[in-house]
Amino acid sequence: MFRKLKNDELGRISVEQYKEAGKTPFALVLDNVRSQHNIGSAFRTCDAFRIGKICLCGISATPPTPEIHKAALGAEFSVDWEHFDTALEAVSALREEGYTIVSVEQAEGATQLQDFHPDPDKRYALVFGNEVRGVTQEVVDASDNCLEIPQFGTKHSLNVSVSIGIVLWQIILNRL
Repeated sequence: MFRKLKNDELGRISVEQYKEAGKTPFALVLDNVRSQHNIGSAFRTCDAFRIGKICLCGISATPPTPEIHKAALGAEFSVDWEHFDTALEAVSALREEGYTIVSVEQAEGATQLQDFHPDPDKRYALVFGNEVRGVTQEVVDASDNCLEIPQFGTKHSLNVSVSIGIVLWQIILNRL
């Protein structure tokens, strides 16, 4: 038998404890993500995996908004974030901070997600693109690598928030 755990049994840490806790050596870059619900979901997923920060770029909305909060459930307060006019500016700044830039995009020569094994001594900036157009070509050009999520249906397209969850889980699993 299984008994569903109550919220007070989950061992949740406070926002203050989260801010002081060690983070995974990843940053997330959202390249013109249009949906505030997708942005909120990204915050919530980043909180779950203790991602260092989110870079919101271009038309991507920034907290506080009711739509982001609805999906983030408060994770917009725990996860550090900043806004850049373009994703190219964000990846340039992250590269200067020592991050390896990895775009999640269907591209020639892309590494299949299951074959990507991050170097434990490196920090990675993972770029996710607009719901329709994906990661801009100029950001793909500035990337050190591209990752592709294998897909087997007719669409060959996943919602960006779903992609974020899949990629973060797989990369963290490969680091364990």
